[in-house]
Amino acid sequence: MLLGLSLFYVGAVLILNGLWMLGRIGDREISIINLFTGGLTLLVSLKLAFGEGADGASIKAAALSLLFSFTYLWVAFNRLTGADGRGLGWFSLFVSITAVPVAIDTLRIASTTRDWWLGLSWAAWAVLWLLFFLLLALHKPITRITAGMAIGQGIFTGWLPGYLLLTGTLR
Repeated sequence: MLLGLSLFYVGAVLILNGLWMLGRIGDREISIINLFTGGLTLLVSLKLAFGEGADGASIKAAALSLLFSFTYLWVAFNRLTGADGRGLGWFSLFVSITAVPVAIDTLRIASTTRDWWLGLSWAAWAVLWLLFFLLLALHKPITRITAGMAIGQGIFTGWLPGYLLLTGTLR
C-alpha cells in the first residue's frame, strides 16, 4: 500500500513539473507539490528502512525511493532559492545510471504484470532522469521533450498505477 501511496503523488508531481516546464505553473508555486511529495516519499523510505520488520528488501526499496525524494526536494530548493539546477542535473545522471541495472534486474526476474510494469517503469525513469541531466547540467534545448516525458510518465508510471494499487485493482 505504501507503494501505491508514493506512486500516486509521484504521478502528481511529475505531471505538474511537466506543466511547470511548459510555463503553465509559476516557479514558486511548483515548490509546494515537490516539497509535499519529496517529504512523503522520505517518510515512506524511513519507514521501510527503519520501521518494524525492516529487512534487506525493504532497505533496498527505501534506498531506491530516496532517489525520488531527493529529486523532488532538490527541485523545490532550486525553485525557492533561484539555483540554476546544474547540481540537480548531475544528481539526475547518477540516478539515471542507477536506474538502469534496477530495471534490468527487475525485468530479468519479472513473473507478474506488476513486475513487468515495475521493470519497464524503472527503464522509463532512467530515460527521464537522463533527460533532466541533459537539460540541467549540459543545457541541451530539450525542455518540451522532457516536459512531455514527465507528464506521460506521471500518468503511466505514477498516478494510474498508484491509484490502481490503492484500490486493489493492481496487485
